[in-house]
Amino acid sequence: MLDRSAAGKNYHLENDLVIATHNTGKLREIQELIGGRVVHIQSAGELGLDDPEETGTTFHENAALKALAAAQATGKPALADDSGLAVAALDGAPGIYSARWAEKEDGTRDFGFGMEKIWDKIQNQDNKRAQFISVLALAFPDGQIFYTEGTVEGEIVWPPRGENGFGYDPIFQADGQTRTFGEMTAEEKHALSHRAKALRAFVKTWCSG
Repeated sequence: MLDRSAAGKNYHLENDLVIATHNTGKLREIQELIGGRVVHIQSAGELGLDDPEETGTTFHENAALKALAAAQATGKPALADDSGLAVAALDGAPGIYSARWAEKEDGTRDFGFGMEKIWDKIQNQDNKRAQFISVLALAFPDGQIFYTEGTVEGEIVWPPRGENGFGYDPIFQADGQTRTFGEMTAEEKHALSHRAKALRAFVKTWCSG
């Protein structure tokens, strides 16, 4: 696998891009941030692609697994995001397992349950620091993979606030802000979020001439 800096602008996206996700909230954010820079965008869910098992031990590895599976299944460039919440008092957990922390015993995913689990573990800790991390992998059918990434620092707050966004947004308050991601409009969140930073780097490299 190559880092994107190894190829720079020797490669350009075609008119088609597959977003390797079944997460509607994540898909919406990516589409909003990429805008009209790619002519035709489809998601893995729309194409009926299976989610590959996330066997990686890092955000980079899991993003690459998802992007490469979609690229090779469709013959088109594919973009995947692997992201999560890293809580300092939990030694960086839930991290790459952020979505799995929200799974109940019956297999259903409930981020309200996931947020409560985090708070139960840190409510008596002085340190409530956390960061959101996003790694994007752009894969081509020939196996080449390139990355961009973004982080945002903040802290965990309780109780959850706001109905916007998705995932752990209602308990994350970024540094310098008085509202959680869950209380922000999409435009406000895009101005500072981890995924927005990674996508701006992606757009600058791959969608700008």
